[in-house]
Amino acid sequence: MIQDSSYFLPGNHNGVLLIHGLTGTPNEMRILAKGLHQAGFTVYAMQLAGHCGDEADLCQTSWRDWYASVQEAAQFLRERVDNLFVAGLSMGALLALKLAADQPELVKGVGVYGVTFSYDGWSIPLWAKQLFVLLPVLKKLHLFQKTSFIEKPPYGLKDERIRATVAASMFSGDSASAGLAGNPFPALAEMQALAKLMRQRLSQVKAPCLIMHSGHDDIANINTNARLVEKHVSGPTRFVVLDDSYHLITIDRQRREVINQSVAFFENIAQSA
Repeated sequence: MIQDSSYFLPGNHNGVLLIHGLTGTPNEMRILAKGLHQAGFTVYAMQLAGHCGDEADLCQTSWRDWYASVQEAAQFLRERVDNLFVAGLSMGALLALKLAADQPELVKGVGVYGVTFSYDGWSIPLWAKQLFVLLPVLKKLHLFQKTSFIEKPPYGLKDERIRATVAASMFSGDSASAGLAGNPFPALAEMQALAKLMRQRLSQVKAPCLIMHSGHDDIANINTNARLVEKHVSGPTRFVVLDDSYHLITIDRQRREVINQSVAFFENIAQSA
């Protein structure tokens, strides 16, 4: 059964919509949400459609469903603030960029954290890197639709204490807390379709982008993911490379740096507006 794990933190007239990643939960944005809220921001950490349930729940949705839930959340937040910012982690960053491309008059700035177009980090096996590219085709042919890619350590986390806590939650079946342990092939195929679309549409992103990515990302290589955004968006960018984290930068060792950079970036835009 899907639980509603989203949360809303009322603050000033500057709002930040936070979007978690594929198979993740709003919990992976909670530390950042609290940091932004302490700085005065109104924060809404939304839950993507099909998430915080089981694999069957997720596989019943498409990237269009995930994006529809982002649009709904953005509408909820825009009714309560004057300036709206959007920030996402991993696949959530793709959805944040899509919202900025679709509604340039709405989105004042984008937080792009560990953006993932390709699963090509150092922990991803070669066979998986090659297979993931074929997943949209396999989905159309209805092949391997009951298969999942089970994550292996370090699970996007360099901090061993946090890694142990997250892994225990994932494998306990508490998907509302730490997300799913496996990435179902149908969901991965949907994400590949979203990534393909956003590669083509990056130039339509005119809002300023704060791009933060680990230089040692185990899931998504910085050069083929974050640098892609830096190179192709039309708006101004600030690029921050983290050297003591892995993929899940919002909860890993440099989570405080993510908060500080985000607060300064969004505040600067709000003051200019």
